[in-house]
Amino acid sequence: MTALLPWSATMIAPNEDFNGAPLLRKEFALADSHGSPVKAILRATSFGVYEASINGRPVGEDVLSPGWSAYEWRLRYRSYDITHLLEPVNVIGAALGNGWYRGNLSWNGNSAFYGSELGFFGQLDIEYADGFVQTLSTDSSWQSGPSAILANDLYNGQTIDARLTADNWTKPGSDTRSWGGVHALEFDTARLAEPISPPVVRNEVLRPVDIFTSPSGKTLLDFGQNLVGWLRFTVQGQRGDTITVRHAEVLEDGELGVRPLRTAQATDSLILSGGPDFFEPTFTFHGFRYAEVTGWPGELTADSVEAVVVHSALERTGTFECSNPLVNQLHRNIVWGLKGNFLDLPTDCPQRNERLGWTGDIAVFAPTAAYLYDVKDFLQDWLQDLAAEQGAADGMVPFTVPDILKYEEHPKEFPAPESTALWSEAAVWVPWALWDAYGDQDVLRRQYDSMTAHTRRVEGLLSETGLWDRGFQFGDWLDPDAAPDQPWNSKADNGVVATACLYRTARLMSETAAILGHADDAEEFSDLAERVRSAFNSHYVGPDGIILSDCTTVYALAIAFDVLDGDGERTFAGNRLAELVSRNGYRVSTGFAGTPFITWALSESGHVDDAYRLLLEEQCPSWLYPVTMGATTVWERWDSMLPDGTINQGEMTSFNHYALGAVADWLHKVIGGIRPLEPGYARVLYAPKPGHGIQWANTSLVTPHGTVASEWHLQEGGGYEFSVTVPDGVSAEIDVPSMPRQEVGSGTHTFRTSGLVLTGEGK
Repeated sequence: MTALLPWSATMIAPNEDFNGAPLLRKEFALADSHGSPVKAILRATSFGVYEASINGRPVGEDVLSPGWSAYEWRLRYRSYDITHLLEPVNVIGAALGNGWYRGNLSWNGNSAFYGSELGFFGQLDIEYADGFVQTLSTDSSWQSGPSAILANDLYNGQTIDARLTADNWTKPGSDTRSWGGVHALEFDTARLAEPISPPVVRNEVLRPVDIFTSPSGKTLLDFGQNLVGWLRFTVQGQRGDTITVRHAEVLEDGELGVRPLRTAQATDSLILSGGPDFFEPTFTFHGFRYAEVTGWPGELTADSVEAVVVHSALERTGTFECSNPLVNQLHRNIVWGLKGNFLDLPTDCPQRNERLGWTGDIAVFAPTAAYLYDVKDFLQDWLQDLAAEQGAADGMVPFTVPDILKYEEHPKEFPAPESTALWSEAAVWVPWALWDAYGDQDVLRRQYDSMTAHTRRVEGLLSETGLWDRGFQFGDWLDPDAAPDQPWNSKADNGVVATACLYRTARLMSETAAILGHADDAEEFSDLAERVRSAFNSHYVGPDGIILSDCTTVYALAIAFDVLDGDGERTFAGNRLAELVSRNGYRVSTGFAGTPFITWALSESGHVDDAYRLLLEEQCPSWLYPVTMGATTVWERWDSMLPDGTINQGEMTSFNHYALGAVADWLHKVIGGIRPLEPGYARVLYAPKPGHGIQWANTSLVTPHGTVASEWHLQEGGGYEFSVTVPDGVSAEIDVPSMPRQEVGSGTHTFRTSGLVLTGEGK
């Protein structure tokens, strides 16, 4: 088939719901007299999640397809080459689950936001040797029947009754006289979108590192790593007995710490058939390190069960390691936080009754993500949903994408939504991070209308002073000095935070417009940036250089975003920031807004050692405090777990949130020293800044032009040795301490504080 055929399929639903987990089937024979099939492509999607099969064999490795998109405007489908699965007579089957379409979403206990019926939409086009194409599409001739699944929900878990398990429905000629029919659902094929992002797949398997009994007598499994996925096992026991698995990220008083899950039950169950039963609940997922197992027949050992790690299929690109083992564990925690929350879309957390695509988290984390993994397609797909939601909201970027909060009653803390600093900035900051990392103008071109719509909308929200100081703001969310039940109550003035963010956005918009050849827009946004800068300095910066609210976050943003008027003001801000950091004992004093930028602000203003000391502090609040408490992912709160092992009393306490892990961008580019001198690393800047407490570091990055690698170490007797490997066709500027800045070509180059020594193929 030189091109896929037009859609002829119908969205079909079972005539009976079958506990929210129906099976659909269609038996068909290959066409006669046309030779053998040479290509067979199945395109499929659903209302809900689906698993498609041919003759009982899965059509692909993906799970939880089609994932979660802005279903009102974009329902993605996936394509499968199933040529190798075909036989003379075949059964195409589909199992459906509630997924995001009809299951519980957000914290109010509501469900079915997008529709009340599950549906399947599929079209199989089979091309034969003589060019004939046979098409099999979902229509009224399909059959529907029950599965062994009694309940399925992303938050609450899945129940399977193995006594009902049967695979004869996948075989041609099976007796399906008891099966029911299907009916058509209203569906506009214009909503169909080919996915840009990779599918969600099973990525790896972990075995328990410990099995023990809790104080209450429960059997607990520790997998040694906070992960996202499910348990999988084969077991045999008494017919009708039930095995129940509850999941949690942490322990409290030796028992599962389930309070942070809020109303999410995170519980899977298997009713035994009496024979060997295989259990894998693929219509749910859990964020957990610990599992509580009840009803297991016989002895439960580490060989009995395995945890399946599930996330989008992403290619690892960046590495980092240094002499400090706690920092190395922090970096591993950041990587695992990304994996757990990059499950089809960038979510805030993967375990409680939320799991939403909060825009603020990814706005600040995108540079880190783009270093650690190839996330260009993953985030471009999500940005399509952002633009779709924004287009339906007059240019407003919602708090979450996809935005189901628009269907919910907002809590009193969040009034009717409006564009919000840093959160809504995702419309501009995420595409820019992708441009910087991959050098692909198409990213900017695709998102340009969304980027400009956001910026112009916010311009219309400014007060007569030219400041963004009106309306609701999250501000420096989760300031560590805020009360557990008041995460919005930060030291940083909301107007200072918002206005600084807008200045950065306007500057990026001017640069984006210039790159894409929109000269008038470039001038418009440059003028906006200068107006915002002037208003910021006039209203927020005192004659003595003190910025309104005089706290670490406001100085960090002012320096990192370069919003201050001149070198004198910048020098003062850097000194004041270092003073405040030191006065606080190098413990973290910033929330979501300030944390991603504070180490940058310190090191870029001449306070490298202060940045290192802030990074290496182990007392709470700090990046390393959770590591000392045994964390294996990044926490939502600096004190999600208190030093005595109890869980923070706030209702919002997650142990897998990547936002505060945005510090890894600084680890990679300042400690490691690799930065793009041109977008996509077409030219590289190697500018490591060694500092207090770390004796060596190395990092590597697979760029669009090849792998860049670097390392440095402190030599005995003082001084440093630096090494960088530059791929073919790429040049690098070298900016290491005590040496003049210089340019080198491809190859491996080694530098010492006394001069340059070439090694390998350097030239």
